[in-house]
Amino acid sequence: MPSTMSRRGWLAALASVPGLFKISESTGTAQTLNRNSAPSDLKITDMRSVLVASNYDYPIIRIDTNQGVYGLGEVRDAGREGTALVLKPHIVGRNPLAIEPILDSVRIFSNHQRMGGGFSALDMALHDIAGKVYNVPAWRLVGSKYRDRIRIYCDTNESKDPKIYAERFKKRKEQGFTFFKMDLGTRMVADRPNAVNDQRVATEKGLAYMCEYIQAVRDAIGWEVPLGMDHFGRLNTKDSIRYARAFEKFNLAWAEDMIQIGHLGPGGDAPLNWRAYKELKDATTTPIATGESLFGLPEGFKEFIDQRALDIVHPDPLTSGGIRETKRIADYASLHGVDTAIHFAGSPVGCLACVHMAATFKDMLAMENHAVDIPWWDDLVSGPGKPIVNRGFIEVPDTPGLGVELNEAAVREHIRKGGYFEPTPQYDDYILDRFRIGGPYPHLDEHGKPVVSR
Repeated sequence: MPSTMSRRGWLAALASVPGLFKISESTGTAQTLNRNSAPSDLKITDMRSVLVASNYDYPIIRIDTNQGVYGLGEVRDAGREGTALVLKPHIVGRNPLAIEPILDSVRIFSNHQRMGGGFSALDMALHDIAGKVYNVPAWRLVGSKYRDRIRIYCDTNESKDPKIYAERFKKRKEQGFTFFKMDLGTRMVADRPNAVNDQRVATEKGLAYMCEYIQAVRDAIGWEVPLGMDHFGRLNTKDSIRYARAFEKFNLAWAEDMIQIGHLGPGGDAPLNWRAYKELKDATTTPIATGESLFGLPEGFKEFIDQRALDIVHPDPLTSGGIRETKRIADYASLHGVDTAIHFAGSPVGCLACVHMAATFKDMLAMENHAVDIPWWDDLVSGPGKPIVNRGFIEVPDTPGLGVELNEAAVREHIRKGGYFEPTPQYDDYILDRFRIGGPYPHLDEHGKPVVSR
């Protein structure tokens, strides 16, 4: 008859094995807290900002705490720091480690386009603080790494001469880039005979002229590397289909933000009407991408993904909701077989925040950078390896938080207005209620302040 042992006896026997239940240095004690901080007593005490002048202005915020640890975040390029500062009364006195409760409480004040910037900056700063307190990189707070470096595609100045434009892309390839995107607005051919109609939309002849640029760039960089396209002009659905079909033979990685007439207003980068994008996507083999002006998974991206209206989601994390929300968007897209690429045109602070989140995306294509040709961009910060963009990639930091600190001297050389993180008492008692953002009165103006009448 087989012998039996009680559960208590079995545990006692196991306990007698030397070291079996010992918590090793590499497991139990390695995850130590930053002893400069007492997490349960941590409180937010202030929010300040500095506006850096660049190709696109960079509104950077800093959230301070009662224990000296602080976090950096960034509002969307060319956005308004006020969209973040108006949130100050809603967060001062709260524990910054309560990331999701804080974000949930201020979500009502966010919206699409640049009005998502305040929420997004707050998210990044909170993750920076939490990473420093728990002594882990920001990516660890939202997931695990799928990759140790992020592939970058960069902005390349256009030229009306196809040969010159192609030569610029050839130089990008020599710099080590393996993913490319070209701007090909209708304006590029507008001065050619019979190229555009009365609505400044390309005719068939105009589309043929536009294809000359793509052909030249493809000849320069090769057909085996990804090439996306953007900045087509203000197109409706019908004309977007015409353009996309004309480009099919060039095997593009994507055509971006093609439909620019929609619910976000004239010139908006992406209408909330997913039906227009689905009609476009279903009518062409050119992959379709959009999303840089959308905020939030439920507010902006979910219907596009659910309805299979896109081939690629293209959020800008400085609008879409920061690290945690953009991670949700990318994960949801991945579950539905949709890849993610990141739009970005800000400072190294926002850039490194994007790198952290992109490391955790299962299906990540590439991330944009608009500062490769700005010689002092890297100098704004310390922390990451230099150059930050190295042979077409950015390394994912393993240092606590975002792994980036501002170089005060360099930042001061490029301040647009105001000072370096000056006090913001004007926002201490700011009353921000559930005003509509844009649209009918009352609403918030570009500085994040209520406008209650005409």
